[in-house]
Amino acid sequence: MRDDELLTVAEVMARLRLGRSTVYDLIRTGQLPSVIIGRCRRIPAIALRDFIAGQMERAA
Repeated sequence: MRDDELLTVAEVMARLRLGRSTVYDLIRTGQLPSVIIGRCRRIPAIALRDFIAGQMERAA
């Protein structure tokens, strides 16, 4: 995964093994930043990487 890559919600769902509603809740609450391009929502790969790192820090 490249840092400049934009991921779809479905790709994030697969990587985190979470449901669609959970991913959209993370986006809605600002825990997972996203951008809208036209009618498409995309999550920057770096944002996903930062989210995972933050979750790992909380778990430690």
